[in-house]
Amino acid sequence: MEKWFNVGKIVNTHGIKGEVRVISQTDFADERYKPGNHLFLFMPNSKEPIKLTVQSHRKHKSFDLLTFTGYPNVNDVEPMKGGVLKISEEQQGELEENEFYFHQIIGCLVFTTHGEEIGKIREILTPGANDVWVVKGKGGKDILIPYIEQIVKKIDVKEKIVLIEPMEGLLS
Repeated sequence: MEKWFNVGKIVNTHGIKGEVRVISQTDFADERYKPGNHLFLFMPNSKEPIKLTVQSHRKHKSFDLLTFTGYPNVNDVEPMKGGVLKISEEQQGELEENEFYFHQIIGCLVFTTHGEEIGKIREILTPGANDVWVVKGKGGKDILIPYIEQIVKKIDVKEKIVLIEPMEGLLS
């Protein structure tokens, strides 16, 4: 079974020449939306994705504006509103060392370097200078772990385990 990953959601049309407004859900917008690349459109209530070829991409305010080959006007793209653009697992690029996709981190069990289980990563926040991992603690309470070198010591995405060296007050 093929795995799919969200890159954006079509929220509206833009103008009359077949552009769609996309709220991006990828850190690699320029790469994902490069003309000639393929995206797959998943519509609510539809079983099969629609394969689309990016014709053009530009930024406008907080949106990515895309056109697709074979969809030259607003009437062609109007039915795409509400659809989610995805890529297949094979389309994901290789990352640098110590870089990870969110789906690789979410679900990892977090342990201290002393072997104490903290909980499971359930969400990643991206508020600014560094990501923050939301860990569902054993007591049901959320624990916020900043993704910084001083705290996160080891990440093993194959075993789904993260080791941290908690600083004072982090776990209380």
